[in-house]
Amino acid sequence: MSRTNILWELVLRKSNQRKNAKGLQTNTPNGIVEGSFVKIGGIGQWITIRGENRNNPVLLIIPGGPASTYSIFSPLLRSWEKHFTVVQWDQRGAGKTFRKNGKDGCGTITFDRLAQDGIEVTKYLCHKLGHPKVILIGSSAGSLIGVMMAKLRPDLFYAYVGTDQNAPDLQNLSYELTINALRTAGNTKGVQLIERMGPDQSLWSRKDYDKRNQYLVKAIKDVPNMIMDLILPSMISSPDHKIHDLIDIFRGMSFSLDHLYDELINFDFKKLGKRFELPIFIFQGDQDIITPTATAKAYYDEIEAPFKEFVLIKNAGHLACFAQSDQFHNELIKRVLPLVNTLGS
Repeated sequence: MSRTNILWELVLRKSNQRKNAKGLQTNTPNGIVEGSFVKIGGIGQWITIRGENRNNPVLLIIPGGPASTYSIFSPLLRSWEKHFTVVQWDQRGAGKTFRKNGKDGCGTITFDRLAQDGIEVTKYLCHKLGHPKVILIGSSAGSLIGVMMAKLRPDLFYAYVGTDQNAPDLQNLSYELTINALRTAGNTKGVQLIERMGPDQSLWSRKDYDKRNQYLVKAIKDVPNMIMDLILPSMISSPDHKIHDLIDIFRGMSFSLDHLYDELINFDFKKLGKRFELPIFIFQGDQDIITPTATAKAYYDEIEAPFKEFVLIKNAGHLACFAQSDQFHNELIKRVLPLVNTLGS
């Protein structure tokens, strides 16, 4: 699959920003387009709310990274706004929230702190938009925050939708899959790195973890590359982000991973438990090797919930909801929206 020419994207930055700004305009009578700092967990945190009808179900997206800024992807999700009110949150330590508060203002960051902040964001949205519940989407590292929120307050959510779902690797399945993917790609250095790191994540260094992900991003050739085709072009062409905002995204992610790395690689799924008191969906890219599809399915199989469903997003790796946004949107309409309508009535 051909890769985006980032140099050309930079040349066309202003033009693409204007194009995206025009495409993001909403003129419907009951629409909502807002971006503001809201006091969450004692500090101002940036929240964007977009939708053509504020009566539509609310989607709260918990970003990966950790501490990425998913509002850069708003142009890719524009069609979602016909059926949902889409909420993006620069969590504690991320993006515009990081810029406003700095390292000291953001304080110590833990997954528990982020989950508590997320619950507070949800309550704010329910009150502001007049909805009893929202749909919760957790992506990548945000899927850990998402499952914690779903366990803490299932009464606030119609359903949890995990994508790029993090999962325990009890049988070393992820380890074998990553080695096989790198071997198939002919990446000898990547194979050697993974073999040296071993299957026990608790022994991985931060440096090796970062290098591992760099190799894996390049391993699958036939799907959109999460860096070159999704993240960088979306950052460069976002009409809502100036250059200093883009710098703050990287600074915030580095700061947050400094705090969260040990928790991330040692996340205790046993402590979380297998039983959920709300519907659970996993929408996973069929070629995701960062958070492997097979380990997400194994985790899904262990989950107990009133209703659950596992869906493959075709021709997608990591960041499936952006790599195949139309397909993901259609699955939300087909599978999640009817359930929301039933529970809502």
